[in-house]
Amino acid sequence: MVRRIGLTGGIGSGKSTVAGLLAEHGAVVVDADAIAREVVAVGTPGLARVVEAFPGVLAPDGSLDRPALAGRVFADAAARELLESITHPLIAAESARRIDALPPDSVAVYDVPLLAESARGGEFDLVVVVQAPLDVRLARLTRRGLPPEQASERIASQASDSERRAIADLLIDNAGDLETLRAVVDAAWPRIAGVS
Repeated sequence: MVRRIGLTGGIGSGKSTVAGLLAEHGAVVVDADAIAREVVAVGTPGLARVVEAFPGVLAPDGSLDRPALAGRVFADAAARELLESITHPLIAAESARRIDALPPDSVAVYDVPLLAESARGGEFDLVVVVQAPLDVRLARLTRRGLPPEQASERIASQASDSERRAIADLLIDNAGDLETLRAVVDAAWPRIAGVS
């Protein structure tokens, strides 16, 4: 039976880096953010529904104008909820399809930023939460080119650290450098894989 791992963490926590390290151990990573882009690709029903709900978010080439959409939803909780009501079921269905198609001895890591917000933690054999201090997360986001005000808005739009800790079976601290994180992930792998 596929071992299902929910991997989450706030924006800037290093969740994707942890996913990459788990893949090095043999986990199959199913990336909710990548699927979120696919379900609103040009020509999809998801894109049509988003454009219907949010007129003016279509780029000249027919793709989703992500910055325009982000500008409308990150500061407006009702708009964000509307967007999530369209995209989340599509993302969940595609993610489940991919996990269900894996060989039965697989360790599937579902890399999903909004796990605490969705109340879906019970679907997993283990929920792993990556955490880092707020100042570290803000610094990472600004290094990626996000203005400090937008970085703070995005962090504020997500679940709090305490809400994520409440659903965690395993916490991974990512306040340090990559080698420190690698050591933490290496030590956690037996539990994640279900062999300890």
